[in-house]
Amino acid sequence: MKTKKRVLFVCTGNSARSQMAEGILRQLAGEEYEVFSAGTNPKGLHPGTIEVMKEAGMAVSTHTSKDLAQFEGQSFDFVITVCDRARQQCPVVPGSTPFHWGFDDPAEADSPHQLETFRRVRDEIRHRIRLFLLANKD
Repeated sequence: MKTKKRVLFVCTGNSARSQMAEGILRQLAGEEYEVFSAGTNPKGLHPGTIEVMKEAGMAVSTHTSKDLAQFEGQSFDFVITVCDRARQQCPVVPGSTPFHWGFDDPAEADSPHQLETFRRVRDEIRHRIRLFLLANKD
């Protein structure tokens, strides 16, 4: 039996981008990957994340924001930062391949356009994950 590769997505608040990435990778390749997400300063799951992921057929309402420190000492095949602030604060995880994918923070978007921004960022993350899966086929 093939061992699942372990992936950790990191952003600042673990409220939107890293949560979306976790849900998307789990949906697209959960049989091949163990997927986690964390934040350098977790602040709770954003309601916009729940809404746009539900629209795409992914339930994340039971996800919680986790602190990056919770994963200290664990091994990962890939550690992927999805915001610039997290990239600056993310420790090096020995044995892992680091990636940085910078996405806009939809939680910081103006109110009238916030949900639209959440959708755009969700779709950008899904596209990047599909490319990641193609590049990391065994």
